[in-house]
Amino acid sequence: MPSLHSSTTATITTAPRTPVRLLALLALGLAAGSAQAAPSCGLGNGKPASGEPLVIGAVVGKTGPDDFSSAAAAASAYFQCVNQNGGIHGRPVEYVVADDQWNPETASQVASKLVKDRKVLAMAGNTSFVECSANARMYAQEGVMVIAGAGVPRECYNAQNYAPVNSGPRISATIAAMYAAQKYQAKKMVCIIPNIPSLGNWACEGVKQWGSKNGVSSETIAIDPGSADATSVMLQAAAMKPDVIIMNLPKGLLVPMMAAAEQQNLAKKIRFVSSAPAYNTEIPKTLGPYWKDRFEANLEFLPLDSQGPDNKNWLAVMEQYAPKTAARDNFAQGGYLAARLVTETLLKMDPKKMDRASITQALRGVKNFKSDILCKDFYVGDGQRHNANNSGPMAASNGKTWVPVPGGCLTADDPELTDIRVHEVKLGLR
Repeated sequence: MPSLHSSTTATITTAPRTPVRLLALLALGLAAGSAQAAPSCGLGNGKPASGEPLVIGAVVGKTGPDDFSSAAAAASAYFQCVNQNGGIHGRPVEYVVADDQWNPETASQVASKLVKDRKVLAMAGNTSFVECSANARMYAQEGVMVIAGAGVPRECYNAQNYAPVNSGPRISATIAAMYAAQKYQAKKMVCIIPNIPSLGNWACEGVKQWGSKNGVSSETIAIDPGSADATSVMLQAAAMKPDVIIMNLPKGLLVPMMAAAEQQNLAKKIRFVSSAPAYNTEIPKTLGPYWKDRFEANLEFLPLDSQGPDNKNWLAVMEQYAPKTAARDNFAQGGYLAARLVTETLLKMDPKKMDRASITQALRGVKNFKSDILCKDFYVGDGQRHNANNSGPMAASNGKTWVPVPGGCLTADDPELTDIRVHEVKLGLR
C-alpha cells in the first residue's frame, strides 16, 4: 500500500548502487571544501522552530527501476536546517514525502492524500517519471503549486502549477547534441530514452527538431525500462551507424547500457554523450577507464564541486542534515534549490496569510531567484507552462571523475522554447 513519509523526524535516503563506504568517501570528498562552514538556512538564527507546522509535500519515484528520490532527500535536509534556524516566521516545516513506486495509479493515490487529506500548502522537491502525467491537472484544480526538484516527462514542463528547477531530459539532451555536433562535427545521432508515456519520443524530439535546422539527422530508440536487454539495445543503436549516441536514461538504466557498449567496443568509432542523469559522482568510476575522454554529459546545474557560496552551502546542508548515503548529485542540487526557493518565498509573506491560495500566488510571483548553482536566474511566473532553466554546461569523464569542458553554460536552441522566450520578455527578464 502506498504510504506517506514525514521528514520532520527522518528523511528519505537514496539506495546506493556502490558500496556504502565508497559512497560515503565520495560525499566526504565533495563536502571537504564546505566542512568548516556552518550551513545557512532560512532565518539563520540558531533557534529551533515551534508551533503549528507548515506542511509541504513531495512525490518521488523511490522504488522501481531506479531510485529517483535524491531531490527530496536534499529538500528534507534543507527544511531540517530551516527548522533549526527559526523555521518560517517561527513555525517548523513538516515535509511529507510519498513514493509513487514508478506507478501512475500509485502516484495519483499518494498525491491525493497529500493534497486533499494532509492539506499541504505547496509541494517542493518532486522527482518522478510518472507523477506529472498523473497529477498535473489535480494540482491545478486544487490550487497547489509544485516547485519540483526535477521534472522528467512532458507534463512537468507543460502544466500551470508545476515548475521544475531543472531543465529536463528534452532540453538536456538537446544541449548534449548541440555540443557533440560542434565538437565532433557529428551529422547523424541516435537518442535512447525510456518508453514511458509523455517521455518516449518527446524527450528526444528536441534533438530531432534542432538537428533538422542544422543539418543533423537523429533517430530515437525507446526502451522498456523494466525489461530492455542492454546488449540488444546498443547493437540496435550501432547498426544505425551514428556518429553520436545520446544516452537519455536514469543512471540505473544507463550503467548496464554503457557496459554493453564497452563489451562491443562501440566507443572506438562512436562518440557517446548523455543528458543530465549521468552526471553523478559514482558514474565515472563505475563505468571505468574505458570511457576516459569518451563520454560527456550535460549538467542542468553548475558542477557538483563548484566553489560558489550557494553550492558550498548545499554541500554543508547535506553534510550536516542528510544521511551520508544520500546522493550528492545534480538532482540533489535541484531539491535544495526547490526547498530554498519555497522557504525564502514564504519568509517574505505576511505570517497571518500563510494559506494555500496565498502561497501559490506568492510562488507564481517569483522572479530573479539567484543561485550560483544555476546558469541563469530562475523564475516561476503565471504562464501556462514552465521551463525557466534551459541552459547548462558539459563535463567529461576521465575514468575517475567528471571534468568540466570549456565553453561554460550552453543554452538550448529548441523550437519548443519559443513561447517561453516570449513569456520571459513579458516578465521583463530578457
